[in-house]
Amino acid sequence: MASLRDLGLSEYEARAYRSLLRTGATTAKELSRASDVPMGRIYDVLNSLEQHSLVRSQAASRPKKYVAVEPDTALDRLLETKRRELEEKAEQYQSVVDDLTDELETAEPVQGQFWTAAVGMDESVDLLLERLSAADDSLVIVAGALSPQFDLGRVGELVTGELEAALDRGVEVSVLMSPEIVDSLPRSVGQRYVERLEDHPRFEVRTTEQLPGTFNLIDDVEVCIEVPNPLDPGEAFAMIDLKDADFAADIREMFDPRWADADVLSLSTVDADG
Repeated sequence: MASLRDLGLSEYEARAYRSLLRTGATTAKELSRASDVPMGRIYDVLNSLEQHSLVRSQAASRPKKYVAVEPDTALDRLLETKRRELEEKAEQYQSVVDDLTDELETAEPVQGQFWTAAVGMDESVDLLLERLSAADDSLVIVAGALSPQFDLGRVGELVTGELEAALDRGVEVSVLMSPEIVDSLPRSVGQRYVERLEDHPRFEVRTTEQLPGTFNLIDDVEVCIEVPNPLDPGEAFAMIDLKDADFAADIREMFDPRWADADVLSLSTVDADG
């Protein structure tokens, strides 16, 4: 059940304000009795409500009287106060993140081989997006076949968002797709490519037939590969991320000639309805 305490008032402040709505203009002594707020606390409570602009006082009267601000106005003021507090908190947290980012990025990167795997749709998507967000210099995305594991609309939007962020960081992005993938792109994904990515100088899409699977090459040292289910090759099973400079070099050697022979794609001329 919603409470005025959810918007920042204390129990006594909430009681006093609700009682003022019922009693109308009244003195502190009368309000103390009506609200069960102890007389020793009532003036502090009323002063706090006045600071929140939830109560107005009539100083000329003796004894001093108080009246509640209308509920709509009072709730709007409490909400605005909460918003300001949240914005200030968000700025504080962002400052902490900025400081920690500078500090943690001075750590030595993982050297040599390292691999990890994610099984299942959500875990695989999370791993893919995490690794795309880690790119510093280059991203190669190869999509050779439709993945039954991924919803192209949902995942395509998420991947496109990561590509935008990568471009903002100065990353070179090359996307190589099969015509089947292009024809299957939902319109929303195609439109986002056209509006946000197509004209970017560090972004290019090409198409070619007979692509060898679906994978992502990150900074020429890391490969993120979609793995089919061994019991049902038509079903995607997992995502493996492998950091191995030698293996990444082999992937690059295989990719480069296919990229050179591929057709440049202008997504603005593609009907992306799927």
